[in-house]
Amino acid sequence: MKYKFLLLFLVFSPALLGQKKAGNLVIITLDGLRWQEVFKGMDTAIANDPAFNQEDSEYIYKKFWHTDAERRRELLMPFLWSTIRQKGQIWGNRLYGNKIDNANPYWFSYPGYNEIMTGYPDTAINSNDHPPNPHITVLEFFNRQPGFKGRVAAFTAWDAFDRILNEKRAGFPVIAAFDTIGGKHPTSNERMINRLKNEAYKPFHDYECLDVFTHHAAMEYLKNHRPRLLYISYGETDEWAHAGQYRDYLNAANQVDAWLKQLWNFIQGDPLYKNNTTLFITVDHGRGDIIKKEWTSHNNKIQDSHEIWFAAIGTGIQAKGEVKSATQLYQKQFAQSFARLLGFRYKAAHPVAEEIIELFQ
Repeated sequence: MKYKFLLLFLVFSPALLGQKKAGNLVIITLDGLRWQEVFKGMDTAIANDPAFNQEDSEYIYKKFWHTDAERRRELLMPFLWSTIRQKGQIWGNRLYGNKIDNANPYWFSYPGYNEIMTGYPDTAINSNDHPPNPHITVLEFFNRQPGFKGRVAAFTAWDAFDRILNEKRAGFPVIAAFDTIGGKHPTSNERMINRLKNEAYKPFHDYECLDVFTHHAAMEYLKNHRPRLLYISYGETDEWAHAGQYRDYLNAANQVDAWLKQLWNFIQGDPLYKNNTTLFITVDHGRGDIIKKEWTSHNNKIQDSHEIWFAAIGTGIQAKGEVKSATQLYQKQFAQSFARLLGFRYKAAHPVAEEIIELFQ
């Protein structure tokens, strides 16, 4: 019997499957960015609609239009469709039957982020106002592991992440919305970020800051504190979509793509992170599309809102480019995939879905 167990271990060993363990992981979410724009570029039906184009369709066409769909998507997200396509993997193009979906039945933010971070589409989490998450997220799990404790952090535009990640219990910093950074002894850059965040116009009131502040706060933390597991959540794509402002929605996605390039260039130029770090990029939910005016919305009464996508690049990720095979994967599989990338098995009191095996093959 012991020899059979040894054989099974050897057969299913990640090392023999060709997987190299990552030393570090950066998880990135773009709230509610549709797969339709990611894989097809700007949508002319929305861009031409006066209700959504902010009376600036000329600008939208000048910046994001091309007759070829692949060129359109490259104009929107050039880093995704150059470096990540060349060196990583991009999943979720439903034109090829490559389907990635929410497993939770609600198709909006708190349930989606819970599913990403716990691997458990808990139906009791059915509101964005839900209390602090009762489940141990994969971030909290890692903050309890040797070598990771004190080296996990989250930077998010939306203040609900204090509850989604259960900041009071989690034991790692969750910098959400208008939280200041740097503690009692901030650097000069941190002081400037705090000042600008406080003085800037607040289009989303006090519950969500502009992505520029979340991004630069996270970058400053990355440079100064060297986390091994970092989560960055950008929110403007969702906010501008809800407002029906398609120009701003596209610009927000385009800007995050530029920040992904900046982040990757820093990682590849830093001795601690170079060739030892993975980026995983995804979204919490989709949006309407079949009925075009519903692109602004998402919930289980809006068709297509469960349709999502993801991409990955770095250590442990083979260069497959755009994955075009017909498949069905779920958001609940992300958490265990994060753990496997780092060489761990994520265990919790709640059920945890299996990892995405295809990501590692």
